Amino acid sequence: MHPELFTIPLPEFLQGLFGTHLTVYSYGFFIVIGAITGLSYVARESKKNFGLSFDRVNSLFLLLLLAAIIGGKVFLYFEDPGRYAGNLRSLLSGRGFVFYGSLLFCIPTMLWFFKKNKLATLPMLDIMAVTTCLVHIFGRIGCFMAGCCHGIEWHGPLAVTFSDPVCLANPLNTPLHPTQLYSALLILLILVTLLFIKTRKKFHGQLFLSYLILYALGRSIIEVFRGDVSRGYVIEGYVSHSQFISFLVLLGSVYFYSRLRKKPIRTD
Repeated sequence: MHPELFTIPLPEFLQGLFGTHLTVYSYGFFIVIGAITGLSYVARESKKNFGLSFDRVNSLFLLLLLAAIIGGKVFLYFEDPGRYAGNLRSLLSGRGFVFYGSLLFCIPTMLWFFKKNKLATLPMLDIMAVTTCLVHIFGRIGCFMAGCCHGIEWHGPLAVTFSDPVCLANPLNTPLHPTQLYSALLILLILVTLLFIKTRKKFHGQLFLSYLILYALGRSIIEVFRGDVSRGYVIEGYVSHSQFISFLVLLGSVYFYSRLRKKPIRTD
């Protein structure tokens, strides 16, 4: 699509440091929009429910940003160790993140932050479930613009063709499944479901575990249509790394859901 959103000329006094032009990339732009949206939501909800100041919310987001970057890159490395072992610097490029790596590093970071700040863990996780959806939707739109996380060849009515040589889709000029948009739609549906559950919540942690269960199921299906084979396989050509992780996340989430549902919210 359009991996480079726009380019602006820089004033002469900045050209020695940054070159003659500044390029704003679509992926980074949409991630920033998602982060602002997510930050606004968690700041409002945590202040309303726990009196949490914006400064503490901002600290949480900065920690999660760091955890997401590290986790996304660590999982990227293990998707193809042979590729990155001899060139670790390539991991530091802006290209290439594994969402599950970011998520699984962010969860313990959140748990640590909530405990350290004496916050109710499960209610805060419910807030973060909606927040994660908000950030992730914009992230997937950024993926679509950049051409990463693309689908396999398909000549159906919803197929998209990437032609910009800068984008990450491969092959170019070939109709592909718009898996990035499938993911964005999946997350939007999960978000709507979570907001519905929120008004009828039976136990604390229900939104967060529902998010994990629904995303794991949906991600496993979308993986069938993914064409970026570099993401790696546990069973070559059959079970991708993300499908395997989805299976583990699903098992763990169903287990905790069955336990926590026995502890309903007291209304008296």
